[in-house]
Amino acid sequence: MAGVQPLNKKTIVKKRTKKFARHQSDLFMRIQRSSWRKPKGIDGRVRRRFKGALPMPSIGYGSNKRTRNIMPNGFRSVVVSNVADLEMLMMHNRTYCATVAHSVSSRVRRLIIERAEQLAIRVSNAAAKLRAEEDA
Repeated sequence: MAGVQPLNKKTIVKKRTKKFARHQSDLFMRIQRSSWRKPKGIDGRVRRRFKGALPMPSIGYGSNKRTRNIMPNGFRSVVVSNVADLEMLMMHNRTYCATVAHSVSSRVRRLIIERAEQLAIRVSNAAAKLRAEEDA
């Protein structure tokens, strides 16, 4: 369903694209790829925001409110698990696109995609879990 275009496609500007590294994650192999944890030590350079220390996440790194939660295709995403969930996107098909939930069977998934085409709603993962029909 590539026919539906977003209502207004603003360019998404991220203030920071690199992930925040955990303090001293370069020194220990066991925490090298771990996610951010706030330093809690009494003497921590990172916690006290010394010059030259790792940057800490703060509210200032937040995205623009108009482009927050927008996917690269210009739509906001709504998780859909049945055909009835799709009906609420009928009037908002230029702002929101449907994402079929992970646990939905291929039979129901086919019904959702079929109904989405009738309502002109874009489905972001329309090709997932669908095999070509065998004519035998």
